[in-house]
Amino acid sequence: MVQSALDRAPGEGALIVFGALRPPRASALRCPLCGVEDAEEHLRQGGRRFLRCPTCDLLFLDPVQRLGPADERARYQTHENHPEDPRYRAFLRRLADPLLERLAPGSVGLDYGSGPGPTLSRILTEAGHPTRDYDPFFTADPSVLDREYDFVTCSETAEHFFDPAGEFRRIDGLIAPGGWFGLMTGIVRPGLDLASWWYLRDPTHVAFYSPAALKWIARDRSWSVQLESENVT
Repeated sequence: MVQSALDRAPGEGALIVFGALRPPRASALRCPLCGVEDAEEHLRQGGRRFLRCPTCDLLFLDPVQRLGPADERARYQTHENHPEDPRYRAFLRRLADPLLERLAPGSVGLDYGSGPGPTLSRILTEAGHPTRDYDPFFTADPSVLDREYDFVTCSETAEHFFDPAGEFRRIDGLIAPGGWFGLMTGIVRPGLDLASWWYLRDPTHVAFYSPAALKWIARDRSWSVQLESENVT
């Protein structure tokens, strides 16, 4: 959903040592969250290669397997998320309700990565908290990124971040001091069977966060973190 460029180290070929061929060692890749070059393959699912960073615990798709912008946009356009759908609204209330409990009256916010059918912003606006939308594919108005907000929401969006470090840095700059950031995404919890996890099958999902990774992000941005429920932070 929110897409940024990411530098990738070139692949290694076979190494020639004293005239003999030696198989290449599977090289570690730079983690797109913490930037350390120590992420190595963790599993493969459906022909896709996922790596895990031992420093920040981010699980991420091999960058060479990401979709291009046209294919990514086309995938999002197949989502049937309608603002008037009561089931979709109930799903988004998992994030909206605990956030509303914390907001001061009249707080103003931004839904970052609102998708083709902005709905969370409607729920929050209807509750008395005017909320703007931003999405690089569907609501790409850069002017909304030129101010601070009392809160920022990110619903089913962070798993699409090509550059999570850059995206969370940008989000940090959008939140006024003392403000709130509401995040909803599938969490890599202990004991989760990753090989059968449906979240990994979506070709637009490229970054996956464990509780440890979320706490790493909070420390890096000097945030306090509250794991609200199964997929809400």
